[in-house]
Amino acid sequence: MKISARNVFDGKVHTVKPGAINSEVGIALPGGLQIVATVTNDSVAELGLVAGKAVKALIKASSVLVLTEGDRVRLSARNRLDGMVSALTEGPVNTEVAIALPNGLTVYATITRDGATALGLKVGVPATAVFKAPSVIIGVAT
Repeated sequence: MKISARNVFDGKVHTVKPGAINSEVGIALPGGLQIVATVTNDSVAELGLVAGKAVKALIKASSVLVLTEGDRVRLSARNRLDGMVSALTEGPVNTEVAIALPNGLTVYATITRDGATALGLKVGVPATAVFKAPSVIIGVAT
């Protein structure tokens, strides 16, 4: 399967916390990193999401925010992956930011060029990729 989402991570379901309509699904990534997805209870059942199940977590780059100097920033977004800017691809309107994570993976964000400039983004600058749990799409092998 080919997909347009820039961020595709292999992981395993760590936890499933059911709610009235949606469930929180904790996904363990390599290197001890974790992310949380919010999906419908129907999706949990249809995908057979249980602890230990291998999954792919997909996040569009446009859904990823970039945070610098955010140690004291409190956000409602559940997912924060700390890393280092490893590449910048600047366009006239947007900039693609690659953030290398400690586990060897890279997360990509597409932000405005003005935003990248305002954050002072350069290769080697510490940065955090931030995204909300509903922005994570879960896929399983069939």
